Amino acid sequence: MHPKLAIIPGDPSGIGPELIAKLLSQDGVTEAADILLVGDAHIWQRGAAQAGCEVTLNTIGEDAIAGFQGLAHLDMQTIAPEDVRIAQTTVAGGTTSLRCLDKALDLAQAGLVHGVLFAPFNKAAMTSAGLNAEDEHRYMARYLGFTGYHSEINVLDDLMTTRVTSHIGLKDVAANIDGPGIERAIELAHATLARSGKTRPHVAVAALNPHAGDNGKFGREEIDVIEPVVKACQSRQMNVTGPWPSDTVFLKAKRGEVDAVVTMYHDQGQIAIKLMGFERGVTVAGGLPIPVATPAHGTAFDIAGQGVANVGATRQAFDLLVRMAGNAAPEVAA
Repeated sequence: MHPKLAIIPGDPSGIGPELIAKLLSQDGVTEAADILLVGDAHIWQRGAAQAGCEVTLNTIGEDAIAGFQGLAHLDMQTIAPEDVRIAQTTVAGGTTSLRCLDKALDLAQAGLVHGVLFAPFNKAAMTSAGLNAEDEHRYMARYLGFTGYHSEINVLDDLMTTRVTSHIGLKDVAANIDGPGIERAIELAHATLARSGKTRPHVAVAALNPHAGDNGKFGREEIDVIEPVVKACQSRQMNVTGPWPSDTVFLKAKRGEVDAVVTMYHDQGQIAIKLMGFERGVTVAGGLPIPVATPAHGTAFDIAGQGVANVGATRQAFDLLVRMAGNAAPEVAA
């Protein structure tokens, strides 16, 4: 199915508008999906100027969204041109980010688009504008009224990572690892891979302790908590293995022997993924009923407005979203 995607510019003070302009100028992008740019016209025009690209805005009204094809633009008028401050954190930048995100989610919930791609947000700006959530992923779940399990998924090329614990202190990790949490992370990785078109994905589970605990010598989490969950998932005919020592499991991943790695804590997976390909990393809002993806890097204020931003991760996010939206979504509402 040919998907329809909503794309929003992220924080206008960062590299987001430039990245989207560069994305749209790449071969195959506008052929892969019908794209609706959601946001202020002057932000998109500024991004095109920064990128040195030409983006033609085919502006349509709300009543034409259901039938749009190709590349179209829904004008939002959320921020005055003079309030866009390049490389600065502003309330205005956070406000336009939230308003464009809300609109894109509204369109997806209404069945008018199949997925949402957002360029990098600035969390400080969004918080000042009323984010009132730990991050944009939790904000989106709350906005959509979604109460099921959801978590950030990191993607590098064909490899996905999920984690059992996330933004907590390292000293608290062991106490927060339990069977249900591990099982949810495995199931999320499996479901997201399936949504992206992978048949019978191989999910590897990382250990917590050095050498996977060395038969209990360095801790019993592998024996008492992790291994029973792996076996339970295997009994459900899921292709799950582990627990693997965390200093070798990503060697297997790098060789293409696994499709996903479930890690026990934030940096256990993030360090490996970023070393393997920071410029290609993608973040997926895993578990939400709507496919949502974004490049894994930030707003890069240090290079904003200079036209030098690398579009690699944005293209990866777009390509993944096309697969996810095309595999999972029903026909767009008419």
